[in-house]
Amino acid sequence: MATVGNKNDNHRNGAVRKRSQVFNTHTEHWVERDTTTGRFINVKADNKPFKGVRKER
Repeated sequence: MATVGNKNDNHRNGAVRKRSQVFNTHTEHWVERDTTTGRFINVKADNKPFKGVRKER
């Protein structure tokens, strides 16, 4: 998991582990995915990608 470090910085240190994201072209939203099980976890409400989560190709 990513660490927060100083709480006044408003940014993460490192990437979020055991998660990835992929862009759904039909809904045009980013979908977060668990890399250990392969299940979809979350869908982003806007069309911006998740912060600190690796992207699949």
